[in-house]
Amino acid sequence: MEGSGNMEHLVQTVMEAAARCSCGRHEPVVMKPIVVEAGALQKIAPYLKAEGYRDIVLVADSQTFEAAGRAVAERLEAAGIRCRNVLVRPDEQGDVVADERSIVQVMLDVSPESTDLLIAAGSGTLHDIVRFVAYHMNKPFLSVPTAPSVDGFTSKGAPVIVRGRKVTVPASAPVAIFADLTVLASAPQPMVAAGFGDMLGKYTSLFDWSFSARIAGEPYCPAAAELTAVALQACVEHADAIAQRTEEGIRTLMNALIQSGLAMLIFGQSHPASGAEHHLSHYWEMEYLRLGRKQLLHGAKVGVACAEISGLYHRIVRDNPFAAALRRNADELGNGDGGKLAAIGEQWEAIRKLAADIPPPERLRELLRKVGGPADPAQLGVDAGLLDASLREAHLLRDRYTVLKAYHELAARP
Repeated sequence: MEGSGNMEHLVQTVMEAAARCSCGRHEPVVMKPIVVEAGALQKIAPYLKAEGYRDIVLVADSQTFEAAGRAVAERLEAAGIRCRNVLVRPDEQGDVVADERSIVQVMLDVSPESTDLLIAAGSGTLHDIVRFVAYHMNKPFLSVPTAPSVDGFTSKGAPVIVRGRKVTVPASAPVAIFADLTVLASAPQPMVAAGFGDMLGKYTSLFDWSFSARIAGEPYCPAAAELTAVALQACVEHADAIAQRTEEGIRTLMNALIQSGLAMLIFGQSHPASGAEHHLSHYWEMEYLRLGRKQLLHGAKVGVACAEISGLYHRIVRDNPFAAALRRNADELGNGDGGKLAAIGEQWEAIRKLAADIPPPERLRELLRKVGGPADPAQLGVDAGLLDASLREAHLLRDRYTVLKAYHELAARP
């Protein structure tokens, strides 16, 4: 992991790793600069002037505008750059949600003719709104994270809510990131813990990704997997500093989130960082929306879901229900489900060894508690009924071939 402020060399490191990789699936990373340092906000206006951007739409909510948006807007105006501020309105529960209403609100304030660039000043949801709008209005956007809460700042996909259902659609990556460590360290502790929880989710997402490549032939990139694993390990090693919100801890967490995002960017899909733990998180989110309940932080859900999936996966590896399913269906092996069962049987020893790299749920909960985040579903308000339903049905949300999906489609049925 890189530790200095200006991080063009991180992009270079990522691209060099991609160049050494033989998977042949790499997307270019054209984003620069990436600045992670105290005082990064002061560098935005000079960058925009140098790049010729003169008419800006800055998107925030009421809290992130005070955290960073106002300071950015004032500096832009002082530099002679026109800045229109758009504060996304919360829903009836007080949440800012990346849904149709928020997207249209922002679109109405972006001029197809005069707007040069959008700025997302906020955390994950605001970035999803802005990257969607930027993509569909053919405008570049600049990222100003206000909390180290998610790894999606660099993403080219936007998870948005459409008629109550979460879908991920094509969107724009930022042209630059300016992450001010002073702002990030002042973020509420739950948001710092959420970023840490989002990183912990890589334990199960990386396992699911390797499984899907081996069993279902889904595309795989060793470079993206290694970059993600290195970022995850850096966070775990600096858990105490992250919990204390020291400059080193916040820099490590933010750099890890960016590196995880760049791994997804070069691969072109979210496989490195999104497996069954994210499917549980999305299931809970959609149920909360359906019930009109206040939303939970994405990373908080992912961290808790990772611990739940860890427990399930370790039980699956211990009991190997696929072996019994393989015996029941031995006379039907071939393509489709039978072929997947046969592949699982052939790859079982490798799968078992890979699962050993997933910490047990107790260890994951210990790490979540250390950084001040929720560690079990009850702390999120996810009751036993919702948890059970998500473990049964969340695999239906995506076609991605996770162990959770394989378990329900091949082993859990008669």
